[in-house]
Amino acid sequence: MDIELVKGDLLEQEVEVIVNAWNRNIIPWWLLLPQGVSGAIKKHAGYAPFKEIGRMGAIPLGQARETSAGKLAYQSIIHVAGINMFWCATHYSVTQSVVNAMNIVNQKGYQSVAFPLIGAGSGNRSEAWSLNLMQQTFANIESNARVVLVQYQKR
Repeated sequence: MDIELVKGDLLEQEVEVIVNAWNRNIIPWWLLLPQGVSGAIKKHAGYAPFKEIGRMGAIPLGQARETSAGKLAYQSIIHVAGINMFWCATHYSVTQSVVNAMNIVNQKGYQSVAFPLIGAGSGNRSEAWSLNLMQQTFANIESNARVVLVQYQKR
């Protein structure tokens, strides 16, 4: 599987679905001040995807859940539990988040998906660490979908 690495904004990618680097969904979303990817999604999509994910209950570490895209033009948002209860991304949480998000992409037949660097930022890991781990994980996944890996960069 070829991975397209781009620098830019996740919400500006021309794909069918995007991935939100989320948490375990144990603390109600409305008590959190979403930052980074989640903050941008909330700002542009509205509350609908977060209300949906909130109703799904706790998400096991590394698992993925799909919601609507709210006001965004995507078909859906795949939320991954990429950080643990100590707000830290681990090898397990990142690799399993990638695998489980791609399982949804493949099962639903999506043709394109954009990922942020899971674990960078709120997960207290460097971009280089997340990028390297995610690229290694994608190398072991079979999919016909176009995958865009986005390193955040302001315009």
